[in-house]
Amino acid sequence: MIFQALREKGFEVTCLSHAEAILRVDFPEVATELEETLLHATIPIEEIIAGGGGEAKGTQRLRNALRELGWPKFTFTVEKRINGVSRESQSHEVDHVKTFGNGSRIALEIEWNNKDPFYDRDLENFKRLHADGAISLGIIVTRGRSLHGNMRQLVRRFLDTRQIGSVTDMLSWGYEPTSKQRAAIAKQINRAKNPLNFREAFTAKFVADKFGEATTHWRKLEDRVQRGVGNPCPLVLIGLPDSIVTFHEGKAALAEVQANDADTEEQ
Repeated sequence: MIFQALREKGFEVTCLSHAEAILRVDFPEVATELEETLLHATIPIEEIIAGGGGEAKGTQRLRNALRELGWPKFTFTVEKRINGVSRESQSHEVDHVKTFGNGSRIALEIEWNNKDPFYDRDLENFKRLHADGAISLGIIVTRGRSLHGNMRQLVRRFLDTRQIGSVTDMLSWGYEPTSKQRAAIAKQINRAKNPLNFREAFTAKFVADKFGEATTHWRKLEDRVQRGVGNPCPLVLIGLPDSIVTFHEGKAALAEVQANDADTEEQ
């Protein structure tokens, strides 16, 4: 069974429409390099907090690792021609594409924390590209069931470990709630019936706002493939587990996030 090491580390792996056989027979090196890359993937909790829910720097590191292995961004252009004249053209941009000597290609998308309709876009792109003979299979890497389901526990562990008890404490860790978020947190703390403490209120608001049910996570992806979205394109779906989140980096991870943000603003 391919990706056995990932499965043993808690990653979720689903192969559809003979994707496992295609990888094992035609592209065994793809399974090996992808597995090795994902096994080394980590996301410090500080990057999740300071990033506010957007694409974590750890995800950017994963993208860079894939590009270094020959998975660059690629734009497919599918054109309809009549008597040599272009009548219709469609472009499909994919974040990571591996091209082989015989012209075969494999497409890969990472959906860390987008709105869940991005799955429809990815799967429909894969379906069209496969039907046109442009790709042999498609791969989606996303938040797994444990990473999504345990996000509250991860955020709460960060607050407990760092002894954070107020919005002011959060500022020193690179996160400043909006006025709307502050009001919602204060309302939960000051309500007469069953009031929450700051850590409970912040965790609930942060996770609901940034990693809610309408974002890209394993169950939303499963729902779509079970309805046949993307079929019959061979697909490999990989869910990142909560074990990739680390807690030992501290201020060093925060400094890296802030340096990256500064570089982005200068560009």
